[in-house]
Amino acid sequence: MSNSLVIIPTYNEKENIERIIRKVFSLNADIDVLIIDDGSPDGTATIVQDLQKEFTGLQLEQRSGKLGLGTAYIHGFKWALSHNYEYIFEMDADFSHNPDDLVRLREACINGADVAIGSRYVKGVNVVNWPMGRVLMSYFASMYVRFITGIQIQDATAGFKCYRRIVLETIPLDKIKFVGYAFQIEMKFTAIKYGFNVVEVPIIFTDRTEGTSKMSTKIFREAFLGVIQMKINSWFRSYKR
Repeated sequence: MSNSLVIIPTYNEKENIERIIRKVFSLNADIDVLIIDDGSPDGTATIVQDLQKEFTGLQLEQRSGKLGLGTAYIHGFKWALSHNYEYIFEMDADFSHNPDDLVRLREACINGADVAIGSRYVKGVNVVNWPMGRVLMSYFASMYVRFITGIQIQDATAGFKCYRRIVLETIPLDKIKFVGYAFQIEMKFTAIKYGFNVVEVPIIFTDRTEGTSKMSTKIFREAFLGVIQMKINSWFRSYKR
């Protein structure tokens, strides 16, 4: 069995799911794949089930209903820990994250990082095909997070990451509050509060060409207000390990 697992949450990703799975397994990097599908009505899970006949390292967990990005990753983290993976990745299904960069993120963790972030902003702004308004919103959101929380992460909302197992064993996953993109901020903030070494690895982020974005006003509002709440709550928590 591989020591590395990439977790890919899906909801209506039939246009992308086969291509992303084939791409990961074509890397010859000994990385298994876990798809967390939230009851996609478009048949995403059926495509994955067919591919399981071809790829022994492909796993599928199906959930009933759209339960949120954060809960999907928490489900995947617990599954990964119970199956003894050492390097555990988060990655989108839509090719906005280049699977080739999985190897670079893992190398960063092998070489001393506890969490390696695929960062759009650590070396300028490396985003392709996003409208300028979306780029500015994302860039200034990270500035806002740094201002409120004090963490020095250039890409605070990044969702392309590699964790060493010890990080996910240490963080009380059931206490992670947020389910949208604020989840990404909360995981980074919590890892840093526990004293883990979080590093940023420069990547080029390319917006999806197939399927539909899951971003919404509700998700953005959760992130904006949640950062303040998260910072206040941290004053009353212990982060000893």
